[in-house]
Amino acid sequence: MSAATHCWERGGRGVSDTPSYLHVADALRGHITSRRLQPGDRMPSISALQRDHGVSTGVIQRAYAVLIDEGLVLARPGAGYYVKSQEPPAVLVRRQRGAPGDGSPTEATLARQGVVGTWRHESQPRAADARIAARLEIQPGDPVMHTGYVYLADGEPAQLAESWEPMAITGGSLIVLPEAGPHAGIGVADRMALIGIEVGVPVERVTARQASRSEAQTLGVAPAVPVMAIERTYYDQAAGRPVETADIVLLGSRWVAEYGRRP
Repeated sequence: MSAATHCWERGGRGVSDTPSYLHVADALRGHITSRRLQPGDRMPSISALQRDHGVSTGVIQRAYAVLIDEGLVLARPGAGYYVKSQEPPAVLVRRQRGAPGDGSPTEATLARQGVVGTWRHESQPRAADARIAARLEIQPGDPVMHTGYVYLADGEPAQLAESWEPMAITGGSLIVLPEAGPHAGIGVADRMALIGIEVGVPVERVTARQASRSEAQTLGVAPAVPVMAIERTYYDQAAGRPVETADIVLLGSRWVAEYGRRP
């Protein structure tokens, strides 16, 4: 075995001027392009690559960052790294609220397109900051229920959302936790209907921007990819007050938005 070959396999120590993380990235890329690792396969763990290449955790993380930027690898927080399919993903159509009783609008929208929609979530009470208080027409510091979501389409992250609901409206009721209890996961409109509030179609402001670093990491894509950002607010149709507001982030490569309905 030549010195150069030995250097490539062991992370580039002492022989080549090429950074170690690029040698590791080359080795992993070779497994992908040779089809030894197929789309959807889990990539080697960081600890296994540390052992095989004799390098630090940081070197392996930088190597994976290179492959993510190249579109070869998908990072799934808490689950590791996976070979990304090179087939263009199906474009998903996002529509506003469906018919009452449809349950989760995102799940229903994906199901109509033959895609299995699942999500991760975490809810906790918070004090409304000035931005959220203005959107909900409450006072800064008032209690709200905050819920963060990661939506997956056929197992791959495709949408993020953060939701805030005034505790003055939902506190003390069975719907206070959007994703827990007997009415979990049925969506804002159907949950509010259970406490006598009709919300109708939400108001949405749609903009385009680049994903933040944390958003890109959660979605498993390179930083600064295009995303569609939606600021959504549901209103009590009788009282005119906001009852929920949310920030929704959708991958520009996966989604288009469609508004209005054909007669």
